[in-house]
Amino acid sequence: MKQQANLIRAGQVLEHDGRRWTVLKQQIITPGKGGAFIQVEMRDLKTGNKTNERWRTADTVERLMTDNKDFTYSYTEGDNIVLMDPETYEQTIIPLQILGDQAPFLQDNMVIDVDLVEGEPVGAHLPAQVTLEIIEADPVVKGQTASSSYKPAKLSNGVKTLVPPFVEAGERVVVRTEDGSYVERAKG
Repeated sequence: MKQQANLIRAGQVLEHDGRRWTVLKQQIITPGKGGAFIQVEMRDLKTGNKTNERWRTADTVERLMTDNKDFTYSYTEGDNIVLMDPETYEQTIIPLQILGDQAPFLQDNMVIDVDLVEGEPVGAHLPAQVTLEIIEADPVVKGQTASSSYKPAKLSNGVKTLVPPFVEAGERVVVRTEDGSYVERAKG
């Protein structure tokens, strides 16, 4: 399906130069002189290589239609993750790199939304937020006001984040899987 380049969004799958690419980021740039263009960061689905491409906003690109299907995460095996179809109980193996920066947030039995093109996995999305334990948190500096700044902390999955001064090691917090940022203390 053809679409204008200015309609490209993250998560879409494009066919370009005879290869399939998943869009990671896109940005419309309007220079002082000349027409606007769109800068797209994308990953080759076969090799995992990233590239940047530029199109004029009026250019057309070939967008592949994706189907979405929910799978349940079972376990990680080397560079792949093993997912189970909750309806048929069949296992599907997809490359861990499809998750990109979200990979450390995988949890047992997590429901993962997988994008498929002609039955082939091309993208995967974790839930927007997960609950994790703080295993290390810097002490609060005296005289620092509560509203002034967050302090560094390490989550149980090894990801470093920033938390409010009142959060201590051993507490469970909710973080975004997109970037690991703190949302709130976990309830209960």
